[in-house]
Amino acid sequence: MTATELSDEQLLRYARHVVLDEVGEEGQAKLLAASVLIVGAGGLGSPLTLYLAAAGIGRIGIVDDDVVDLTNLQRQVIHRTEDVGRPKVESASDGARRMNPEIRIEPHRLRLTAANAADLIGQYDIVADGSDNFATRYLLNDACHLAGKTLVAASLFRFEAQISTFKSHLGPPHPCYRCLFPDRPGEDLVPRCEEAGIIGALAGVMGTLQATEVIKEILGLGLGLSGRLLLYDAMDARFTEIALRRAPDCALCGLQATIRDLAVHAA
Repeated sequence: MTATELSDEQLLRYARHVVLDEVGEEGQAKLLAASVLIVGAGGLGSPLTLYLAAAGIGRIGIVDDDVVDLTNLQRQVIHRTEDVGRPKVESASDGARRMNPEIRIEPHRLRLTAANAADLIGQYDIVADGSDNFATRYLLNDACHLAGKTLVAASLFRFEAQISTFKSHLGPPHPCYRCLFPDRPGEDLVPRCEEAGIIGALAGVMGTLQATEVIKEILGLGLGLSGRLLLYDAMDARFTEIALRRAPDCALCGLQATIRDLAVHAA
């Protein structure tokens, strides 16, 4: 099979992609050849994993060190009641394989750290951030910039969410996460999900948007979210877009950048 030839079964499975002029057989072959690292198998990671698996992303890595809890099931739709107590990467991998058994799923049961981030990220074409803490968000931003990888990142809070794409490694005008939020806030300044609550379906909205942006980045389609922060207010059913600019004084991607490695994240 050549790079643009699909089997009869693949043509059937991905028929609704192939019929799109913007995708076609060549585009579907690109998806099958692509690899994506998903960090977090929770509210965002659940729909993200399922839709990327359904789309035929050929290799998907899933990073998470947690286990499934009953309270997760209100929004983490890749897990089932019988999965309570199982490692999330195992449950999520099973869900992805049920969706599409022909793709390769690689579970990584670990917490992303300064010691392992560069090696892990280097194994994949593109990274999707579904984490729920600032430490991981900043680590991923820095690691992806240094590794030359595109990062599609989203976050959730109660009835609100945001999403953007960061590819500062391509140079101006693309900003990084630090251009928007230069300094990492204390983890105690923003209540976690178990403290503040969250409307479950919001995770589905944003995780699906993430999957769409990842697919667009792989295929080179449309207008991406680099340089744009998309905000969603579920209570008022309103999307708002904010323009992001590369900060000349950014510590990571600015003119006098001081972050040259991940040592700044070392414990």
